[in-house]
Amino acid sequence: MSSIDWIILVLTIVFIVFYGVFKSRQTKNISGFLLADKEMPWYVVGFSVMATQASAITFLSLPGQAYSDGLRFIQFYFGLPLAMVVICHTFIPAFKRLNVYTAYEYLEQRFDGKTRYFTSILFLIQRGLSTGVAIIAPAIILSSILQIHTDYTILFIGGIVIIYTVYGGAKAVSYTQMLQMLVIFSGLIISAVTVLRLLPEGIGFTEALRVGGMAGKTKAIDLQFDWNNKYNIWSGIIGGFFLQLSYFGTDQSQVGRYLTGKSVNESRLGLVFNGLVKIPMQFLILLTGLLVFVFYQYEAPPVFFNKAESTYVRESAFGKKFSELELTYADVHEKKQQVLGALSLDASSLKGEAGRQLQGELQKLDTEAKAIRKEAIQLIQANNPKADVNDNDYVFLHFVMTHFPVGLIGLLIAVIFLASMGSTASGLNSLASTTVVDIYKKIAGSHTSERKDLLVSRISTFLWGVFCVVVAFYARNIGNLIEAVNILGSFFYGTVLGIFMVAFFMKKIKGNAVFYSAIFAQVCVVLAWYFEVAAFLWLNVLGCLLVMGVSVVWQQIASED
Repeated sequence: MSSIDWIILVLTIVFIVFYGVFKSRQTKNISGFLLADKEMPWYVVGFSVMATQASAITFLSLPGQAYSDGLRFIQFYFGLPLAMVVICHTFIPAFKRLNVYTAYEYLEQRFDGKTRYFTSILFLIQRGLSTGVAIIAPAIILSSILQIHTDYTILFIGGIVIIYTVYGGAKAVSYTQMLQMLVIFSGLIISAVTVLRLLPEGIGFTEALRVGGMAGKTKAIDLQFDWNNKYNIWSGIIGGFFLQLSYFGTDQSQVGRYLTGKSVNESRLGLVFNGLVKIPMQFLILLTGLLVFVFYQYEAPPVFFNKAESTYVRESAFGKKFSELELTYADVHEKKQQVLGALSLDASSLKGEAGRQLQGELQKLDTEAKAIRKEAIQLIQANNPKADVNDNDYVFLHFVMTHFPVGLIGLLIAVIFLASMGSTASGLNSLASTTVVDIYKKIAGSHTSERKDLLVSRISTFLWGVFCVVVAFYARNIGNLIEAVNILGSFFYGTVLGIFMVAFFMKKIKGNAVFYSAIFAQVCVVLAWYFEVAAFLWLNVLGCLLVMGVSVVWQQIASED
């Protein structure tokens, strides 16, 4: 990056971190540290909720997802508006009325202590792992820019977030997230416009969509029902509804954000704001990835986008063969450009015989290019069996670093960093909240004080930060990050949601029934994933329905005894 880009990047991050620290300087008790004294207005709540979900993984992986798989990932979010309605009507009033710090306090009042502990532990496992994965994305960027090992950048990024979250708690998280999202929205719009302007002369937005359509990238809606299809309208609405309902309704990283609201209405407005803006924002990111794909139909792409892995294999015994594949890949791309040059992108011309023949030739060349790329990836694996051979997360980064103008590179890298900081900080804050309120204070009982609770909250935040950094070290090569986080969440969210659904809507079910049903459901979910019974979104439905159904049976048997 240029010196101007570095200045923009550093100043943006430093200003936002110091602003959050300044706004939280009067945090003196556990209520201020964990819930920002419940004084946040709706717009801060809304931005905080959105920033918690919109991690760096979103801005790094989602364009790469669109590049390789098109727009169909947007169906993942179709259950979100329905989930917001249920949460605003049921969850928020209940949590506010009971004046809880965490969602899991409610479960002890409704059931018993062991159900609260079990649910809290499931959350701590899931959120601790997910937060660790969220650190990886910006670490990849910084290591790519500085050409240093990812371990060092993981330590650097994790350290920054730990410092201001330990100091300021929920207030620092909320205020920094509000500014972070404002910068992120600006960066997104600028990115989409910049990618469009970088397309060849004569290729506007409409023509770009037609090029993407010929490659099968523009199909956003899939109406076909298929258990094993990760992204169709049914898995999105049904499975996505259960996932989003569990995430926003029972995951303390989100519950903690809207519990900071001044009132029930302020919390509701914040969630509704998130529900209205989230899908358009995600679609804009996917659309940007689609435009990047179109750009690389005219501009030669690398055979593999992870520059570090490509460099390693070139310097190895496989280097000569890899270089030959790169030349062959470039030749195929040149032929694709010639076909695209001869192909009129007028809608009527595409339907003609000549247009169909050229499209067929284009698809044939695309298949040939994929075969060459597959062979190149095999060489990378042969050179380094531990290499990350899924380069989706590097597509947008490569594009930004090689084609964006000076200044915008720094802004876009700042966007990705800020997104990571926001989601990681709220993750650490929620992990500390659950550890202190649901575990430590229950064990300590009366042998505690406000001052001691605040100290333990800060220590918990620090220790969870260290844990997440360690997770990031071991999770560098897990493939597409956005899918990895959602799959990880789907292991636990269904079971946790089932417990809360029983709590809210099945008043006759007691603690033992829901506790043992939840254990049974969790085992079944893991087995269903292991044996690939269905796509991961359906695991959320399975876990929830098993907890509810088995609880009814268990309670009936217990009543008869």
